[in-house]
Amino acid sequence: MTELIFNSFITLLVVVDPLGLAPIFAALTRGTPKEYKREAAIRGTFLGAIILLVFALVGERLLEALGIGLPAFRIAGGALLFLTALDMVFGRSAGRSSSMQQQNDESHKTDISVFPLAIPLISGPGAITTVLLYTGGRSVLEMVAFLGVLVVVLALVLFSLLLAPRVMGFFGDTSANVLSRVLGVLLAALAVQFILDGLQTSLHMG
Repeated sequence: MTELIFNSFITLLVVVDPLGLAPIFAALTRGTPKEYKREAAIRGTFLGAIILLVFALVGERLLEALGIGLPAFRIAGGALLFLTALDMVFGRSAGRSSSMQQQNDESHKTDISVFPLAIPLISGPGAITTVLLYTGGRSVLEMVAFLGVLVVVLALVLFSLLLAPRVMGFFGDTSANVLSRVLGVLLAALAVQFILDGLQTSLHMG
């Protein structure tokens, strides 16, 4: 049991990467009101938790019923994430800071709490795969222990997201623009890796 708790905690911590999500979240919400950032962080983490909980309980049976494989999850999630990365690299969301009213309008139109925050950043293919691996064929006690670990990791995610705007606030506009584009490139690379992993797994299965 101790080994299960330790291994699952380390795996989820690496896969979900709370510290790595913070600068991406700050870049995606740059120029939006503080209230929106806080709501997006809470809502995104909550939705991500629900998705992972569903997969922990009925994920394997659900995928089998729908005829969907995890490689398809990786490819689709990577493609959608790549589109978001393009927006960050080319600064297409920079216009949101022109006025408070425009910020509110844009935040409703481009709510990032569902996509890309909840999925695929928090509950992405890697996290879903990890959940499926650690819940398949487990006893009730082991399931409860794993779910406890999952809650702890998601709490760390929420804490990291809530602190992200304050940390990024120390940077000026120019530095924030540069950092946003650099993170966009890294996010694009992560998206491509998702797609490549999905294709590689699919070819091996074939």
